[in-house]
Parts: sequence; structure tokens; C-alpha cells
Amino acid sequence: MQNQSFVTEFVLLGLSQNANIQKIIFVVFLFSYLATVGFNLIIVVTIISSPALRASPMYFFLAFLSFLDACFSSVVAPKAIVDSLYERKTISFKGCMTQVFAEHFFSGVEVIVLTAMAYDRYVAICKPLHYASIMNWRLCGILIGVAWTGGFLHSITQILFTFQLPFCGPNVIDHFICDLFPLLELACTDTHILGFLVVVNSGLICIINFSLLLISYCVILRSLRSHSAEGRRKAFSTCGSHITVVVMFFVPCIFEYARPPAAFSFDKMVTIFFTFLPPLFNPLIYTFRNKEVKNAIKRLWTRFLVISDEKQNIKF
Repeated sequence: MQNQSFVTEFVLLGLSQNANIQKIIFVVFLFSYLATVGFNLIIVVTIISSPALRASPMYFFLAFLSFLDACFSSVVAPKAIVDSLYERKTISFKGCMTQVFAEHFFSGVEVIVLTAMAYDRYVAICKPLHYASIMNWRLCGILIGVAWTGGFLHSITQILFTFQLPFCGPNVIDHFICDLFPLLELACTDTHILGFLVVVNSGLICIINFSLLLISYCVILRSLRSHSAEGRRKAFSTCGSHITVVVMFFVPCIFEYARPPAAFSFDKMVTIFFTFLPPLFNPLIYTFRNKEVKNAIKRLWTRFLVISDEKQNIKF
């Protein structure tokens, strides 16, 4: 597969051309990224190191979601942070294609994982007696395999077409990342069919999954009428966290891709919303409010302090 473009790099305009604002962007993005990676890695390590949490499908999916959030943030944030230090921001053609592929790959995987998590909660709340037999490790493995495969197919379909587009003139992207619609505007050929493919492959998939998730949570909430007050409280707390994360992820995604192909100035703000905020807030919404996870983090921290003290005593 060979691209026929004369363009070897793209110029990113970033969020602002003002030097002072760029300094603020650098600080905000840097601390957001460090917090995102730190929080999500804490969740992954805590769940992996805790036998009780590791044995639960719900926490298995949460750990996987945290891993995905750390990976997704690492696709976008480091480049945006470094670019905020420079007046001229460039990215190579291959680097741009790689970023587009990785963005859609990890977000595609996350869409399916969020759907799997909704199914896990449905079984736990609506069919509690059959939960262990339905949500077995074989099914969990299959769902994760489907997520990886679905994310790859979603991303590779778009990147194969985008990579072969001819870019023979303008190379300035009014964005802080490489994305599909800004690239389609720069291509020196008719991109209406490819734009329609993006809407179907990204926008329509988001709408369908978002609708299915909302329906599933409505079914779950409706079934709570037969539960005890304590059971309803716990279920509302869990489902409320899930719904919050789903809305934060899917609404900007639908707004960005489920529309006629075009690039708008406010796309930058929408992109910030669904590339920086969900990965940062997911650990806070999902797990740091969870008593079991907080206790596991305390035990992990205590174990770390004990090991550190033992090492200090050996040295002296």
C-alpha cells in the first residue's frame, strides 16, 4: 500500500497561537495527563494485586477500562503537551496516520468494553442467582477478545482509506491532533463517500451503542422495584456511575462524528472533552468512591510502606 501524497508533514494550529495561553495549556494538559495515568495505573495495580477484586468480573472490566484510558490518553496528550511549548507544531504524515489509527482503535475497544460492563451489571442486578454461571471467565475472555477485534476493525477500515488519499496542497490542520474530518478537508480529491463511511463507522456505531446502553440501564432500573431499599441504593449508585461515564464518553463522540463531514472551530473543545475528561474522571467516578477499592488501595499502600521500611532497615 503506497500513498501518492506530496505532503510529508502536517502543521497543527493547536488550541491557541497566544504564547501566554499556550503556557497555561501546557500546565493544564501536563497535570491532567499525569493525574490520568497515575489514577488509572493505581486502579490497575490495586485490582491485580487484590485476590478478592481480581476474582470479580466487574473489577476485571474496570481494570481493563483503566488500562485503556491510560493508553488512550497517551496517544493524544504527550504530543499536545510538547506542541504547546513550540510556536510551530508539526507532525509527520506517518505520525499523523498512526495517531488517527491509535485514537480510533482504543476508543473503539472502549465502546465495546463499556457495553460489556453494562451487560455485566444487567446480569448482576436482574439475574443475581445465575451471575456466576453466566459471567464466567470464558465469557469475560470472549468479550475482551471481541473488544480488541472490534476496535481494530473499526480503526483499520478508516485508516486504510485515509492513508491512500492524495494530499497535494495545503497541509495546515486547524486542530491540536490529527483526526479524520480535518484530514478529509485537506485531501485533493472528492471525499464525500469516505466522509459517509466515517459517519457510519464512527457516528452510527456510537449512536447504536449509546442507545443500547441507555435501554439496558432503563431495564435495570425498572427491575429494581422488586429489590430491597438497600439493594436499590447500591444498584442506583453503581448504575449512576456507569451512566455518568457513558454519557461523558458517547455524547461528545456522537456530536463529533454523527454529522455531515465537516471541520468546525468548536471541534477542539469537544475533542478535549472526550479525550481528556473521561480518562481522568473514570477512576474517580467508578472506583475511588467504591468502598472495596478504597480498602484495597489502603492495604496496597500499607504493604508498600512496610516493604519500604524493611529495605531501609536492611541498609542500616
